[in-house]
Amino acid sequence: MTVSADQPAPPAPSAKMSRRSIFEALSGLMLVLFVAMLSETVVSTALPQIIGALKGTQSQYTWVVTATLLVATASTPIWGKLADLYDKKRLLQVSIVIFVVASIASGFAQNSAQLIAFRALQGLGVGALQILVQIVMAAMISPRDRGRYYGYLGAVMAVATVGGPLLGGLIVDTSWLGWRWCFLIGVPFSVVSFALLQKTLKLPVIRRDDVKIDYWGATLLAGGVSLLLIWVTFVGDKFSWTSWQTGAMVGAGVLILAVAVRVESRVAEPIIPLGIVARRNTALAILASLAVGMAMFGGAVFLGQYFQIGRGYSPTEAGLLTIPMMVGVLGSSTIVGRLTTRTGKVKSYIVTGAVVLTAGFAALATIDQNTSLVFVGAGMFLVGAGVGMAMQNLVLVVQNSVHLNEIGAASGTVTFFRSLGGTIGVSVLGAVLANRVSSNIADGLSRIGVNPSAGGGDTGNLDVGALPGPIREIVRAAYGDATGHIFLFSALIAVVGIVAAAFLKPVTLRDSLDLPDDGATPAAPAAPAEAPAMVPAAAVSETGSAASR
Repeated sequence: MTVSADQPAPPAPSAKMSRRSIFEALSGLMLVLFVAMLSETVVSTALPQIIGALKGTQSQYTWVVTATLLVATASTPIWGKLADLYDKKRLLQVSIVIFVVASIASGFAQNSAQLIAFRALQGLGVGALQILVQIVMAAMISPRDRGRYYGYLGAVMAVATVGGPLLGGLIVDTSWLGWRWCFLIGVPFSVVSFALLQKTLKLPVIRRDDVKIDYWGATLLAGGVSLLLIWVTFVGDKFSWTSWQTGAMVGAGVLILAVAVRVESRVAEPIIPLGIVARRNTALAILASLAVGMAMFGGAVFLGQYFQIGRGYSPTEAGLLTIPMMVGVLGSSTIVGRLTTRTGKVKSYIVTGAVVLTAGFAALATIDQNTSLVFVGAGMFLVGAGVGMAMQNLVLVVQNSVHLNEIGAASGTVTFFRSLGGTIGVSVLGAVLANRVSSNIADGLSRIGVNPSAGGGDTGNLDVGALPGPIREIVRAAYGDATGHIFLFSALIAVVGIVAAAFLKPVTLRDSLDLPDDGATPAAPAAPAEAPAMVPAAAVSETGSAASR
């Protein structure tokens, strides 16, 4: 990159931004991020009603969520790289427009297939907004101060992710609104955020004449990931694990990704810089992010279904019952964000968060149709607290180890894998849940003398209220008992997050926007390792600069 030595200089004006200017810019950023994150989970408690109204199936139930996550996941690193090359503000506004158009289209969908297609388009905007907000913040705020603001960011993401089901329940239970407003409600807020960003967000524009977009890498990456995720969704239901379809889809997906890696290693502007991914802390942060992603999306999506179908609560009641998870994320992300800024340390909070997350999943793995709501709430609180401690700090670890001109690609990479974890979580857990429910219902019908193959065991119909009394109770018991089974898988994967967090190299967050100019970008990986030894010598000046800010 011939311009890398010149790129750290332009953001200097951003370092002089007052706290008032930062908060003014953050108002629009936080609002649009809230709406984007809300769109992913607001349908959680409403999906039984939505799919029932559109005459959909359990597979389509999962895909209404998976379609958004899949496209958002595949597009995240592309948006991150574009942010390193083009005007960040303009990209942010383009993504808002995409999100608004897709939201309106989803609100007017006439069948499940249309809804899934429009939700996929919505995912393109969601993926952009999730990563661009973090990149813009990184261009304004140093990693040390970023801890506090990322605490606010984590709180906003938590409220949106876990509060979405509550809002969705209220919408579908309000007769004069209806389920379509689950998609339309974010439109006016997105328009307001567009106007706020136009007025308050002022970033230096770095114009480059030698830009080369890695179209081949982006296409191969998106194609390979999408093919594997589609396989995960249908395996065990539409075809077996050892079928020719499995061999074809997995083999093709792995081959495409292998070609993508080769392309990324050769191009001048890779979508995912392999040099960044290969660094120890980045690789471990990515691994831990997979577990956090699964917690964020898998928990919110299937707990809403558990409370409604497994326990018989209304959508609004199901949303209210997820509040313990929201409280856990909100409280831990805010408190840990402030502690991170005060101490400059992140590893201890990430490790603790991973342990708490695993404990929460282990508790939820024991629930069934009759489990005490107090116990379920305690498990959800632990999951939420673990996510709040680890989520944004994992991004900070990566951002702290790269130059400012790499911040977009680095942030996009770690966010990509976190979203990938969420997509895999929803796909895999959805497939496991569907198979388990089908088996439980078949066993229950056999016990009362009903032949499942005659149609009485159809698990595709999620309109449980329309079923005869005895069969309705069998279906509720099947969903209630199967939900604990899927969280056992989550707990096992969360253990991998603990191991990855434990092997992270301790770092001290820097006060400067960019790494010290060492004259060569490739030397950047060594900077974080030396940073802790340099901090005490600069402690007085750092404290003074922080006080003046």
